[in-house]
Amino acid sequence: MRYLWIRNLKIFFRDRANVFFSLLAVFIILGLHVLFLGDMWDAQTDGVKDIRLLVDTWMFGGLMAVVALSTTLGAFSALVADRAQKIYKDFYVSPLPRGRITAGYILSAFTVGLIMSAVALICVETYIGFSGGAVLHPAGWLKALGVILLGTLNGTALTGLIVSFVKSQNAYAVASTIFGTLVGFLTGVYLPLGVLPEAVQVAVKIFPGTHAGLLFRQILTEKQLALSFESLPASAAGDYREMMGITAKLGDFDITPAVSAVYLAATAALFFFLAVWNLSRKNRA
Repeated sequence: MRYLWIRNLKIFFRDRANVFFSLLAVFIILGLHVLFLGDMWDAQTDGVKDIRLLVDTWMFGGLMAVVALSTTLGAFSALVADRAQKIYKDFYVSPLPRGRITAGYILSAFTVGLIMSAVALICVETYIGFSGGAVLHPAGWLKALGVILLGTLNGTALTGLIVSFVKSQNAYAVASTIFGTLVGFLTGVYLPLGVLPEAVQVAVKIFPGTHAGLLFRQILTEKQLALSFESLPASAAGDYREMMGITAKLGDFDITPAVSAVYLAATAALFFFLAVWNLSRKNRA
């Protein structure tokens, strides 16, 4: 399994085009935010101090959730290529159990997601610091790293399940394009949760990546939001949190950080089971 894990990591990071396209959704979000989305949400709030810094940290929270999903999907390209070219059969004649072979692909995708998410967090905090925004304190870094671990685990499981249904590299490319397009909406980056119709909000809140976005936003915006709303009533900050998807409710039920964390862990376990079962079933065929 260790050999397969290292092999897949080398395949991913050596393929610069694959690395780029795994981050394409991130680049699109950044481009749209710089060009007009950031200005649009700036204009929605008057009288808030350093609103652009707050909007930037809000966007970065959603961006972190996208990174965990897009990079793990990109890392599964090795699995798709091996299945398309029948290379996986060479591994099956080795004494290595099939379960460990599948685990090698999953572990490599998980590792890629962790590395890319950690790099993204460092870049985000560096940008915020140089922009004069409120950077994370040590406890905030620990919380963010914990969410990276949980979000990447869930992202690996979800994208692994998606890839388990893919039979060719062309189908994988199409699936990656569709998923990369949708993920910005599903994580509430293009449109905040509070501006979506109620029925759409319910559907979006079922998507696990939304909960990773909630957790990242709560951590990254905590200090900046307190500074920006320090001269305004507490209710104004609360309304802003709910409108921008920093906090969320499902009906009258508050989605607390603990609820989001449990939901991410539970759906990750479900997706892992389904992905491994589907891959094992197909590989026996």
